[in-house]
Amino acid sequence: MSQTQAPSDEPRSRGRSRPRLLLSESGARGALIAFASTVAFLAIVVWQVRTSEAWPAIRRQFFSPEDFVESWPAVLRGFGLNIRLFLLGEVVILVFSLLLAMIRALRGPAFFPLRATTVFFIDVIRGIPMILLIIVMGFGVPALQIPGVPNSSLFWAMTAIILSYSAYTAEVYRSGIESVHESQRMAARSIGLTQVQSLRHVIVPQAVRNVIPALLNGFVSLQKDVALVFVVGAREAVREAQIITSRTFNYTSYIAATVLFLLVSIPLARFTDWYSERDRRRKQAVSV
Repeated sequence: MSQTQAPSDEPRSRGRSRPRLLLSESGARGALIAFASTVAFLAIVVWQVRTSEAWPAIRRQFFSPEDFVESWPAVLRGFGLNIRLFLLGEVVILVFSLLLAMIRALRGPAFFPLRATTVFFIDVIRGIPMILLIIVMGFGVPALQIPGVPNSSLFWAMTAIILSYSAYTAEVYRSGIESVHESQRMAARSIGLTQVQSLRHVIVPQAVRNVIPALLNGFVSLQKDVALVFVVGAREAVREAQIITSRTFNYTSYIAATVLFLLVSIPLARFTDWYSERDRRRKQAVSV
């Protein structure tokens, strides 16, 4: 009985494996075609640019090796300010935005004034373009000359960036808080925890784990947006490049600043993708 059944199983297994083989071959062929098309397109673009009559002038204005080497030290010093503002701002944003999200998550009529104030703040700040907020706060607040209030334009420009990012990040936290099942909150309240204690010890730790990939994306964006403080005269990388360009009438210094930002943003982006993929696999394993 078993001897007559075995030969019939073998063709059946081959029949099942054949569509999988065809599917994998089709996918490999499609990937190869896409790669070849991309390479061909880039080659055409490079050829068109290099054969353009204006290319020699563009190369001198934007890709001069001599000007790159000359501008690099000043732009690098300015980029150090970008990094310091970026790291300080991220810490403040993560803490302040979490506080805003926790206030929005409070329930009951007693907390309505706090919730309404927080919602109003988030709506207003998110409705103002960041660069406009930087200009208004960076120039307007120091001009008031209020005793005991910092008069540094850089301080208020960075404060504007922190407020803007905090409004968006608070919504990220809030989505994470709402993703935690209601039973978690009810269980915490059933053992005698207050609303604040429930959020702090039960809800928020789970919510933060759920939104880490989104927070990392904001981390990457902030690294670039701190350059907007140049509008108030802060001598960060872009401002240093602007000063050099106004003196030499050559734009290569902007390319030097671009290289520095890419050296930071690309590794951060790749780390974000890696962590997001790992988090996705972890959630799939838990659900299974």
